[in-house]
Amino acid sequence: MTKSNRFAVIRATKTSTNTNSNLASVAAHAVTETLSLSQLGWNSYFQTQLVDIDIDKVTLARVVAHHRQYYELISPCGTQQLAIHTQLPSMTVGDWLVLDAQQQFVKRLERQSLFSRKAPGSKVDQQLIAANLDWVFIVSSANQDFNLSRIERYLALVNEAGVTPVVVMTKQDLCDDIEIYIKQLRQFNAHLLIETVNALDTDSTAVLNRYAEKGKTVALIGSSGVGKSTLVNSLLGQQQQVTSGIREEDAKGRHTTTGRSLHFTYAGGLLIDTPGMRELQLADCEEGVKHTFSDIVDLATQCRFVDCQHLQAPGCAVQQALESGTLDMRRLQSYQKLLREQALNGASIAQKRAHGKSLSKLYRRVQDDARLNKRLMS
Repeated sequence: MTKSNRFAVIRATKTSTNTNSNLASVAAHAVTETLSLSQLGWNSYFQTQLVDIDIDKVTLARVVAHHRQYYELISPCGTQQLAIHTQLPSMTVGDWLVLDAQQQFVKRLERQSLFSRKAPGSKVDQQLIAANLDWVFIVSSANQDFNLSRIERYLALVNEAGVTPVVVMTKQDLCDDIEIYIKQLRQFNAHLLIETVNALDTDSTAVLNRYAEKGKTVALIGSSGVGKSTLVNSLLGQQQQVTSGIREEDAKGRHTTTGRSLHFTYAGGLLIDTPGMRELQLADCEEGVKHTFSDIVDLATQCRFVDCQHLQAPGCAVQQALESGTLDMRRLQSYQKLLREQALNGASIAQKRAHGKSLSKLYRRVQDDARLNKRLMS
């Protein structure tokens, strides 16, 4: 890696740009300063993992983009690429790495937090989204595309990752009464952090700067068209993300962001943008689901029977809450659906992992037998 005091802001390729224009944009946004590790999100949690490492002989770098054949990294020395090969562990945007004097991979540091989901489609895999986050902005628009069940799904993932969620309601300027949406969110979590903004107005989005401050890492998630790219541009203080309008017939947006990438905000924090997620399945997320639906979990402890299914059993506190109107049927059904989904997907992924381990043992045994036979024949 070339030692340099100039750091170029990295961004992911968009559907409407080409390679040359991307490189031009990177060069245009170069910042003439030496970046410290703390500016890149380094903290004591990672420092304690370097007890047996001579930090004067290594480079500490953070993953800022994941491409098909390489990772893009950033360190106080500048930027570089790390080729992807089978010997590398699974990594994602936000990971911290240790590189040797030749800038080769040594280890990936233990993550402070990890945000993931089940891979979309029929693949039985876990898809890593971002690592080492301080906050996650769950972006939703204040229009007919607002969906409580979808927000609950996002909250379950964020809570499972051990990161503090912030629901950011966009398109405030186009909404006659945004309190309608806020009241719905407050009904299932009175302490949920909620911010309302007009993503096109930097004065309006300034309220988010206290989360995206120096050394803090924030990720944005949300479905396509809720205004994430517009919000990113406001937080960065420059037009860096491609944006597009919503469809008039259903207020749904068009998909513009096509990859995860790390940026620096105007307030000095680090921002990870993610593509709009058309499919968001849960896996190995039981604690996140229970945290998100803590009101139902608390009610369940009051049921007469420990194994109560909350259907027709006598003394069911959940059914009593439904009858009294203190619990909404939609919320109970959402809770039960997410529990079933994460259990099914989690079991499928666990089975695949176990199958992979069995195959690895078989391959090693075959190789050991082949080496033994070769020695006996020589």
